[in-house]
Amino acid sequence: MAKKIYVGNLNFTTTEDALRDLFSQHGTVSSADIVMDRYSGRSRGFGFVEMEDAQAADDAISALDGAEFDGRNLRVNEAHSKPDRRY
Repeated sequence: MAKKIYVGNLNFTTTEDALRDLFSQHGTVSSADIVMDRYSGRSRGFGFVEMEDAQAADDAISALDGAEFDGRNLRVNEAHSKPDRRY
């Protein structure tokens, strides 16, 4: 079963390919997406990685949370669904 991972404190120059390569060391990556600012087109400094195997995702979270990547210490944890904002 796939698991989605939140990756925070990314360097603004980090690419989706680099993020995919980093996580692929721990298992098969289904997708790697960096969230971009809709106005400036620049990275917002965080993204999401989806891994095919939940155990591999847990291993990646343990290994990479706090690890240095592109000059920044990553914040890595399981992604949670966005809360409903309708009023």
